This record gives sequence, C-alpha cells and structure tokens, in this order.
Amino acid sequence: MFQVSGRTGALNMTHNGKTLLTRRALLGAFAATAVTAAPTYSGAAGFLRGGGDIRRIKMYSGRTGENIDTVYWIEGKYIKEALNEINHFMRDWRQNEAKAIDTRTIDVMAASHNLLDVTEPYMLLSGYRSPKTNAMLRARSSGVAKKSLHMQAQAADLRLRSRSVSQIARAAASCKGGGVGRYSGSNFVHMDCGVVRTWGR
Repeated sequence: MFQVSGRTGALNMTHNGKTLLTRRALLGAFAATAVTAAPTYSGAAGFLRGGGDIRRIKMYSGRTGENIDTVYWIEGKYIKEALNEINHFMRDWRQNEAKAIDTRTIDVMAASHNLLDVTEPYMLLSGYRSPKTNAMLRARSSGVAKKSLHMQAQAADLRLRSRSVSQIARAAASCKGGGVGRYSGSNFVHMDCGVVRTWGR
C-alpha cells in the first residue's frame, strides 16, 4: 500500500516504510509540461512521461463528507488501488453505484488543478451517474443532458472556493482533453474526456 505525506516543496512516497522517491510539490508540475496529443487518443491532454513523473488528485464531497488525496500514476503507470479509491469516491452516491472513471478525465482534472496553482482540494459535485440518477436530475433541470457523459463515467462537475468558474474553465480548456462547461450560476465547471468543446458562461 502506498502512503503519501506532503510538506512544503516536497512529496514523499513510501512503500512498506521505504522511501520510493521524493519530488517537489506538484503545484505547477503539469503546467511546466508541454500539452500535446497523447498517442492513445486524439485531442486529449498529453503529459510529460519519464522518470519521476507522478499524478495526484485531491477532492472532497459535501454530499458524503468523504475526502481523497491520492497519487494515482507513477513513472508511466496507473496505480490500480488508487484508481479503485477514485472510482469509489466518484460513485453515484444516491444509488451507491460505482463505475471505473475514465483515466483521461482524471488526468484533465489533475492537470487543471495544478495549472490553477492551488492547494485546496476540488469539491466534487457529480462524478459517475447511474441512468436512474441522471433521469431524476434531468426531470429537475433542463441543463442535464439525456446522454450525459456522467453516465459513462467520463465526466465530473467541480468547484474550488479560491478560484472562479472562469479561471477553472480556462485551465481545463487549455488541456484540450475534452468538454468544458461553465455553470456560473451554480458555481461549478464540468470537465469530460469527450469531444473537445466549450459551452456556458
């Protein structure tokens, strides 16, 4: 089991008590890399691959009271246990159903967070949605798509207290990894790994 302990300017990772690697804080890490098309999918955000590259996601849920702060990718490989934690965290809490979240969406979320140069975690408003939950939300709001990528576990609705909707959306759009929707009235940004597009204000 990997354990992560952070301190100013460094990130320590240990496995069975042994330090695996030490890296500077992730703030700006993705921002310092070139954004290119990844070889496995067209038009998505690419990240620098090579020695010492790590990816981390930090979120909390006001709905469930849960928090997550995990390194999910190290040295070119996704960490299965960390992805399982993310899948559970981003589950449809109304139905208590989980689905594997598309790693492309997680990467866009993580890259956007680092481009914003913040330490606070995202507030996750919505991750995976079961068809039942999506239909219920659609009945309440015209802003919910009938074929929402949330049902494919390819989207997330996120908020940060210290950054505006416009700031978050600009960071996400710069990744060119999928759709970015601005919902200023509800104070959140939608990110997905579908067709590159933007909407909202």
